[in-house]
Amino acid sequence: MQAEQITDPATHHGEGPIWDGAARRLMWVDLLRGDVLSMAPGVGTIERLHVSEVAACIVPRTMGGWVVATERSFAVLDEDGVIDTLADLWSDATIRMNDGACDPQGRFFCGSMAYDAAARKGALYRLDPDRSVRVVRSGVTNSNGIDWSPDGKAAYYIDSATHRVDVCSADLELTHPFLHVSAELGMPDGLTVDADGGIWVALWGGGAVHRYTAEGTLDTVVRLPVRQPTSCVFGGDDLNTLFITTSALDLEDPEPEAGAIFAVQPGVRGLPTRAYAG
Repeated sequence: MQAEQITDPATHHGEGPIWDGAARRLMWVDLLRGDVLSMAPGVGTIERLHVSEVAACIVPRTMGGWVVATERSFAVLDEDGVIDTLADLWSDATIRMNDGACDPQGRFFCGSMAYDAAARKGALYRLDPDRSVRVVRSGVTNSNGIDWSPDGKAAYYIDSATHRVDVCSADLELTHPFLHVSAELGMPDGLTVDADGGIWVALWGGGAVHRYTAEGTLDTVVRLPVRQPTSCVFGGDDLNTLFITTSALDLEDPEPEAGAIFAVQPGVRGLPTRAYAG
């Protein structure tokens, strides 16, 4: 299965796609430029808003607007573009936020990593609806994709350095290995879960997105003409289009399409993007 390029390479390090069903728009980030991008599929016009030095990922809010993970904290973004930045969670300038998502209770889980990917420097945080923050897990290296099973009883989580996808309790407190991705296939990055319980994993360096069944069996491969897909999400009015973000970060021989959005209709539907309840 081959993904189709649907935008120009609008980002240097595209990440964190979501489908905002209320706005009927795809949203994603240009992570190291600190920008949030949005687009109505089929229209072709991309809107861009600068939020902070880093915009690691974005989730919608149930009361309107969005929450963005910034370099060392979170920022609430309203529909008029007004930004309310919360206090920094740490002072170490070598660490930044990376990927995240909301659970069925509307809590925003987001993990961090070292800029140089130094081992065990990151952590997984949870922003609760009252805007308090707690550390869920420490000692991770490259906290990456998170999503929940359709019934909300289990979570899937990637620390990319492990080359694993782990299956966790819904609160991500308990975890055990679910599947291993060999280095020849790439490094697991972002992920999304479809309505049938399949887990779609973007493979950094592998030029592909893989779907695994709930039993851990590989059953679908989506190919891309670029090496660094970063994450994916289902969107469109029927949630039947898989949108894939890509990156040109650190490429020694740049690819013309790197940084573009790609899309494919793989024959299954996704789940609505869960919103932050605060």
